[in-house]
Amino acid sequence: MADTQFDSALDLLRRLSPRDTKQNLDRITTLVPDLTEDLLASVDQPLEVRRCAKTGRDYLLCDYNRDGDSYRSPWSNEFDPPLEDGTVPSERVRKLEVAANEAFDVYRELYYEGGVSSVYFWDLDDGHAGVVLLKKTVSPGSKSSGGWDSIHVFEATDRARMSHYKLTSTVILHLSNENDALGEMNLSGNMTRQVEADLPVESDASHIANIGRLVEDMELKMRNLLQEVYFGKAKDVVGDLRSIQPLSETSKERAAHREMISAMGSR
Repeated sequence: MADTQFDSALDLLRRLSPRDTKQNLDRITTLVPDLTEDLLASVDQPLEVRRCAKTGRDYLLCDYNRDGDSYRSPWSNEFDPPLEDGTVPSERVRKLEVAANEAFDVYRELYYEGGVSSVYFWDLDDGHAGVVLLKKTVSPGSKSSGGWDSIHVFEATDRARMSHYKLTSTVILHLSNENDALGEMNLSGNMTRQVEADLPVESDASHIANIGRLVEDMELKMRNLLQEVYFGKAKDVVGDLRSIQPLSETSKERAAHREMISAMGSR
Protein backbone atom coordinates (compact mmCIF):
# COMPACT_ATOMS: atom_id res chain seq x y z
CA MET A 1 0.00 0.00 0.00
CA ALA A 2 2.81 2.41 0.91
CA ASP A 3 4.61 1.77 -2.41
CA THR A 4 1.42 2.46 -4.32
CA GLN A 5 0.85 5.73 -2.45
CA PHE A 6 4.48 6.78 -3.03
CA ASP A 7 4.30 6.06 -6.78
CA SER A 8 0.96 7.87 -7.03
CA ALA A 9 2.40 10.91 -5.20
CA LEU A 10 5.40 11.06 -7.57
CA ASP A 11 3.11 10.69 -10.58
CA LEU A 12 0.92 13.53 -9.32
CA LEU A 13 3.87 15.85 -8.64
CA ARG A 14 5.24 15.27 -12.15
CA ARG A 15 1.98 16.60 -13.59
CA LEU A 16 1.77 19.72 -11.44
CA SER A 17 3.68 22.97 -11.93
CA PRO A 18 7.31 22.79 -10.65
CA ARG A 19 6.85 26.31 -9.32
CA ASP A 20 4.36 24.99 -6.73
CA THR A 21 6.27 21.81 -5.77
CA LYS A 22 6.85 22.88 -2.15
CA GLN A 23 3.19 23.70 -1.52
CA ASN A 24 2.07 20.49 -3.23
CA LEU A 25 4.57 18.45 -1.18
CA ASP A 26 3.26 20.02 2.02
CA ARG A 27 -0.30 19.11 1.08
CA ILE A 28 0.56 15.51 0.20
CA THR A 29 2.62 14.92 3.34
CA THR A 30 -0.16 16.42 5.45
CA LEU A 31 -2.54 13.85 4.00
CA VAL A 32 -0.01 10.96 4.19
CA PRO A 33 2.65 11.79 6.83
CA ASP A 34 4.39 8.40 6.37
CA LEU A 35 5.59 9.50 2.92
CA THR A 36 7.38 12.63 4.18
CA GLU A 37 10.97 11.31 4.37
CA ASP A 38 10.80 9.38 1.08
CA LEU A 39 9.27 12.29 -0.84
CA LEU A 40 11.72 14.87 0.53
CA ALA A 41 14.60 12.61 -0.52
CA SER A 42 13.20 11.91 -3.99
CA VAL A 43 11.61 15.16 -5.21
CA ASP A 44 13.64 18.18 -6.29
CA GLN A 45 12.00 21.45 -5.33
CA PRO A 46 12.91 25.13 -5.62
CA LEU A 47 15.63 25.94 -3.10
CA GLU A 48 15.03 28.06 -0.02
CA VAL A 49 17.46 30.64 1.36
CA ARG A 50 18.44 31.00 5.01
CA ARG A 51 21.00 33.28 6.69
CA CYS A 52 23.78 31.80 8.78
CA ALA A 53 23.47 33.24 12.29
CA LYS A 54 27.21 32.93 12.98
CA THR A 55 28.67 34.33 9.72
CA GLY A 56 25.77 36.42 8.39
CA ARG A 57 26.05 34.75 4.96
CA ASP A 58 23.13 33.27 3.02
CA TYR A 59 22.99 29.55 2.27
CA LEU A 60 20.57 27.18 0.54
CA LEU A 61 18.40 24.50 2.11
CA CYS A 62 17.97 21.02 0.68
CA ASP A 63 17.57 17.45 1.87
CA TYR A 64 21.36 16.94 1.87
CA ASN A 65 22.08 19.46 4.64
CA ARG A 66 18.99 18.56 6.66
CA ASP A 67 18.99 16.58 9.89
CA GLY A 68 15.48 16.30 11.26
CA ASP A 69 14.09 19.83 11.23
CA SER A 70 17.53 21.51 11.31
CA TYR A 71 19.77 22.60 8.44
CA ARG A 72 23.57 22.82 8.43
CA SER A 73 25.28 25.98 7.20
CA PRO A 74 28.23 25.36 4.85
CA TRP A 75 29.94 28.48 6.20
CA SER A 76 29.93 27.68 9.93
CA ASN A 77 29.27 23.89 9.81
CA GLU A 78 26.61 24.44 12.50
CA PHE A 79 22.92 23.51 12.51
CA ASP A 80 19.97 25.87 12.78
CA PRO A 81 18.12 25.20 15.05
CA PRO A 82 21.14 23.88 17.00
CA LEU A 83 21.73 20.11 17.22
CA GLU A 84 24.13 18.42 19.62
CA ASP A 85 24.58 15.28 17.49
CA GLY A 86 23.93 16.54 13.97
CA THR A 87 25.63 14.66 11.10
CA VAL A 88 28.71 16.49 9.79
CA PRO A 89 31.44 15.39 7.34
CA SER A 90 34.85 14.08 8.43
CA GLU A 91 37.73 16.54 8.83
CA ARG A 92 39.19 15.77 5.37
CA VAL A 93 35.84 15.99 3.59
CA ARG A 94 34.97 19.18 5.49
CA LYS A 95 38.15 20.80 4.14
CA LEU A 96 37.05 19.80 0.63
CA GLU A 97 33.62 21.28 1.34
CA VAL A 98 35.10 24.61 2.45
CA ALA A 99 37.29 24.81 -0.66
CA ALA A 100 34.35 23.90 -2.92
CA ASN A 101 32.16 26.61 -1.39
CA GLU A 102 34.85 29.21 -2.02
CA ALA A 103 35.31 28.03 -5.63
CA PHE A 104 31.62 27.95 -6.48
CA ASP A 105 31.07 31.32 -4.85
CA VAL A 106 33.41 32.71 -7.53
CA TYR A 107 31.65 30.60 -10.20
CA ARG A 108 28.28 31.99 -9.09
CA GLU A 109 29.47 35.56 -9.36
CA LEU A 110 30.99 34.99 -12.81
CA TYR A 111 28.02 33.19 -14.37
CA TYR A 112 25.03 34.45 -12.39
CA GLU A 113 26.19 37.90 -11.27
CA GLY A 114 24.26 37.46 -8.05
CA GLY A 115 22.17 34.76 -6.44
CA VAL A 116 23.22 32.27 -3.75
CA SER A 117 25.39 29.15 -3.88
CA SER A 118 26.02 26.35 -1.39
CA VAL A 119 28.02 23.11 -1.54
CA TYR A 120 27.63 20.18 0.85
CA PHE A 121 29.87 17.10 1.08
CA TRP A 122 29.50 13.81 2.93
CA ASP A 123 31.61 10.67 3.36
CA LEU A 124 31.31 7.41 1.43
CA ASP A 125 33.07 4.12 2.15
CA ASP A 126 35.17 4.38 -1.02
CA GLY A 127 35.23 8.13 -1.58
CA HIS A 128 32.90 11.03 -1.00
CA ALA A 129 29.75 12.63 -2.40
CA GLY A 130 28.20 16.05 -2.46
CA VAL A 131 25.73 18.48 -3.90
CA VAL A 132 26.30 21.84 -5.58
CA LEU A 133 23.35 24.26 -5.29
CA LEU A 134 22.85 27.51 -7.22
CA LYS A 135 19.87 29.84 -7.09
CA LYS A 136 19.05 33.15 -8.80
CA THR A 137 15.75 35.04 -8.77
CA VAL A 138 14.89 38.25 -10.57
CA SER A 139 11.96 40.67 -10.50
CA PRO A 140 12.45 43.12 -13.40
CA GLY A 141 8.96 44.54 -12.88
CA SER A 142 6.14 44.49 -10.39
CA LYS A 143 4.32 41.89 -12.52
CA SER A 144 7.35 39.99 -13.83
CA SER A 145 9.56 37.44 -12.09
CA GLY A 146 11.85 34.56 -12.84
CA GLY A 147 13.86 31.95 -11.00
CA TRP A 148 16.63 29.44 -11.77
CA ASP A 149 17.54 26.61 -9.38
CA SER A 150 20.42 24.22 -10.13
CA ILE A 151 20.90 21.01 -8.12
CA HIS A 152 24.03 18.97 -8.97
CA VAL A 153 24.44 15.74 -6.98
CA PHE A 154 27.70 13.82 -7.46
CA GLU A 155 29.62 10.79 -6.22
CA ALA A 156 33.40 10.49 -6.42
CA THR A 157 34.77 6.93 -6.16
CA ASP A 158 38.50 6.79 -5.40
CA ARG A 159 40.78 4.77 -7.69
CA ALA A 160 44.54 4.66 -8.28
CA ARG A 161 45.44 8.19 -9.47
CA MET A 162 41.90 8.47 -10.84
CA SER A 163 38.41 9.10 -9.57
CA HIS A 164 35.12 7.96 -11.08
CA TYR A 165 32.48 10.70 -10.97
CA LYS A 166 28.73 10.31 -11.33
CA LEU A 167 26.83 13.58 -11.72
CA THR A 168 23.05 14.03 -11.73
CA SER A 169 21.97 17.59 -12.52
CA THR A 170 18.51 19.13 -12.27
CA VAL A 171 17.51 22.63 -13.33
CA ILE A 172 14.19 24.10 -12.19
CA LEU A 173 13.15 27.19 -14.15
CA HIS A 174 10.11 29.44 -13.88
CA LEU A 175 9.18 32.65 -15.64
CA SER A 176 6.03 34.72 -15.19
CA ASN A 177 4.86 37.93 -16.81
CA GLU A 178 1.64 39.89 -16.84
CA ASN A 179 0.62 42.92 -18.87
CA ASP A 180 -2.51 44.42 -20.32
CA ALA A 181 -1.73 43.39 -23.91
CA LEU A 182 -0.90 39.71 -23.32
CA GLY A 183 -2.55 38.93 -20.00
CA GLU A 184 -0.83 36.49 -17.63
CA MET A 185 1.88 34.03 -18.70
CA ASN A 186 3.52 31.41 -16.48
CA LEU A 187 6.21 29.17 -17.95
CA SER A 188 7.70 26.57 -15.59
CA GLY A 189 9.57 23.34 -16.01
CA ASN A 190 12.48 21.20 -14.91
CA MET A 191 15.14 19.11 -16.63
CA THR A 192 17.41 16.34 -15.34
CA ARG A 193 20.56 14.99 -17.00
CA GLN A 194 23.28 12.53 -15.92
CA VAL A 195 26.92 12.03 -16.83
CA GLU A 196 29.79 9.78 -15.70
CA ALA A 197 33.51 10.40 -16.16
CA ASP A 198 36.92 9.10 -15.04
CA LEU A 199 39.27 12.02 -14.31
CA PRO A 200 42.83 12.16 -12.97
CA VAL A 201 43.41 13.08 -9.32
CA GLU A 202 46.79 14.25 -8.03
CA SER A 203 45.59 15.69 -4.72
CA ASP A 204 42.36 16.66 -2.95
CA ALA A 205 42.42 19.97 -4.83
CA SER A 206 41.96 18.00 -8.06
CA HIS A 207 38.48 16.97 -6.89
CA ILE A 208 37.37 20.61 -6.73
CA ALA A 209 38.66 21.30 -10.25
CA ASN A 210 37.10 18.12 -11.65
CA ILE A 211 33.70 18.73 -10.07
CA GLY A 212 33.77 22.37 -11.17
CA ARG A 213 34.51 21.35 -14.76
CA LEU A 214 31.71 18.76 -14.81
CA VAL A 215 29.16 21.18 -13.34
CA GLU A 216 30.19 23.98 -15.69
CA ASP A 217 29.87 21.78 -18.79
CA MET A 218 26.54 20.35 -17.66
CA GLU A 219 25.02 23.76 -16.91
CA LEU A 220 26.08 25.08 -20.31
CA LYS A 221 24.50 22.10 -22.09
CA MET A 222 21.27 22.34 -20.10
CA ARG A 223 20.98 26.08 -20.61
CA ASN A 224 21.36 25.61 -24.38
CA LEU A 225 18.74 22.85 -24.35
CA LEU A 226 16.31 25.05 -22.46
CA GLN A 227 16.95 27.92 -24.87
CA GLU A 228 16.76 25.96 -28.12
CA VAL A 229 14.32 23.14 -27.38
CA TYR A 230 11.87 24.43 -24.80
CA PHE A 231 11.73 28.15 -25.56
CA GLY A 232 12.14 27.54 -29.30
CA LYS A 233 9.24 25.09 -29.25
CA ALA A 234 7.09 27.45 -27.18
CA LYS A 235 7.78 30.21 -29.72
CA ASP A 236 6.74 27.94 -32.60
CA VAL A 237 3.51 26.98 -30.84
CA VAL A 238 2.63 30.61 -30.11
CA GLY A 239 3.44 31.51 -33.71
CA ASP A 240 1.02 28.85 -34.97
CA LEU A 241 -1.70 30.09 -32.63
CA ARG A 242 -1.33 33.80 -33.26
CA SER A 243 0.61 35.16 -36.23
CA ILE A 244 2.52 38.43 -35.85
CA GLN A 245 1.82 39.34 -39.48
CA PRO A 246 -1.70 39.50 -40.95
CA LEU A 247 -2.85 36.09 -42.15
CA SER A 248 -3.23 37.39 -45.70
CA GLU A 249 0.48 38.27 -45.86
CA THR A 250 1.46 34.94 -44.34
CA SER A 251 -0.67 33.09 -46.93
CA LYS A 252 1.00 35.04 -49.76
CA GLU A 253 4.45 34.13 -48.45
CA ARG A 254 3.54 30.45 -48.23
CA ALA A 255 2.09 30.49 -51.73
CA ALA A 256 5.22 32.13 -53.13
CA HIS A 257 7.34 29.53 -51.31
CA ARG A 258 5.32 26.66 -52.80
CA GLU A 259 5.63 28.14 -56.30
CA MET A 260 9.42 28.40 -55.88
CA ILE A 261 9.68 24.78 -54.77
CA SER A 262 7.50 23.63 -57.67
CA ALA A 263 9.58 25.59 -60.18
CA MET A 264 12.80 24.09 -58.85
CA GLY A 265 11.33 20.61 -59.00
CA SER A 266 10.24 20.94 -62.62
CA ARG A 267 13.79 21.70 -63.82
